[in-house]
Amino acid sequence: MNFADTEVILSILKSQGYSISNTPEEANVILLNTCSVRDNAEQRIHGRLGNLKKIKEKNPETVIGLVGCMAERLREELIEQKKMIDLVVGPDEYRRISEYIDKAFDGGKGIGVRLSRTETYDDIIPYREDGLAAWISVMRGCDKFCTFCVVPFTRGRERSRNLESITTEIKQLSKRGFKEVSLLGQNVNSYDDNGRDFADLLAAAAKVDRTIRIRFTTSHPQDLSDKLLYTIAENQNICNYIHLPVQSGSNRALELMNRSYTIEHYLDIIDKARKIIPGVSFSTDIIAGFPTETDEDHKMTLEVMMRVRYDGAYMFKYSPRDGTKAAKMKDDVPEQTKIKRLNEIIDLQQKISFEVNQELIGGEEIILIEGTSRKSDEFLAGKTDTNKVVIIPNKNGLKRGDYVSCKIIRATSATLFGDEVKLVELNGKEIAQTA
Repeated sequence: MNFADTEVILSILKSQGYSISNTPEEANVILLNTCSVRDNAEQRIHGRLGNLKKIKEKNPETVIGLVGCMAERLREELIEQKKMIDLVVGPDEYRRISEYIDKAFDGGKGIGVRLSRTETYDDIIPYREDGLAAWISVMRGCDKFCTFCVVPFTRGRERSRNLESITTEIKQLSKRGFKEVSLLGQNVNSYDDNGRDFADLLAAAAKVDRTIRIRFTTSHPQDLSDKLLYTIAENQNICNYIHLPVQSGSNRALELMNRSYTIEHYLDIIDKARKIIPGVSFSTDIIAGFPTETDEDHKMTLEVMMRVRYDGAYMFKYSPRDGTKAAKMKDDVPEQTKIKRLNEIIDLQQKISFEVNQELIGGEEIILIEGTSRKSDEFLAGKTDTNKVVIIPNKNGLKRGDYVSCKIIRATSATLFGDEVKLVELNGKEIAQTA
């Protein structure tokens, strides 16, 4: 989401005459786009500001600003107390960012942290370099108020973009040769454009260009509908991949988190999706050490992981976020216990991911080539529609943006390796034999 927001900011600033510099040392303005969802993200920003302080000392005229979710939370500390930055601009005030920069250049402090109930930036075409994949924010904010989550306080309440503005943006991306679009929202299942829901949006997005893959994130289990599952199944270019955060396997913990579903309901969604969408893959979010979490709660989480067998997971130990209800609870799980439980979750997920990927050996997968492998130019890297990375030989003129079918010959917990590569269309129809 921050990546997509950065492109909105760049579009606004370029329209005001700004251009992008190659290095921070060459810049007149340096903006850090920030996230408050987890503590480690905030700690990285503090470290980055320390490095930028040296640039500021060499060139005092440089304007350094903080944008994004940390703007409201750390405004007083960073502007008024430590005097480290010149402006803070929250996620709903980007239209005025050049105004705040001008104020900073004039020696003042630019501050814009108003939360909006209407701002979606749906009339702004984000600034994007030519590429393969694009992120599109389809809605902003969240109304769920999970007790651990700061998003409603930093990004405001839910509001959805106009459906036509989203499909227009996808048409423009299609003309530029993009091959993958990810639709973003804190809870995309709550999308509502005058009665048109997220399934309607997905279907409309898929129709724009059948050679473009459509992905989305993130789904909340409470709002994931049968209509959405059937929409995925009926459109070949909507990826068979659902990120469905579970957070905990314990109903007691889920209630404390205000997650508004039970594990039984969650597992019913998983079973239903696997019946409707053959080969669907799931990833999830898991929090270790939420306040009052017991060993039994933790074991329930491990049991859910073994039951669902996620393809992947984002796993974190709990850290209190100021302003949330959970921050008022006693953070009573010892740090060493959090680390131990998190490591058990990570170890189990790696084992499951390895086993799931082994089952794919000998089968064929269609991948979208994203470029050369990180380790060697002799190999190409791409992704399946189930979001798995595949490495294939770099030969016979294959290039970034090609769809290819390959036979999986080897697999680790994180990566598949393919051979017997054939150039195909997205629907699997062979174009030319290339190996």
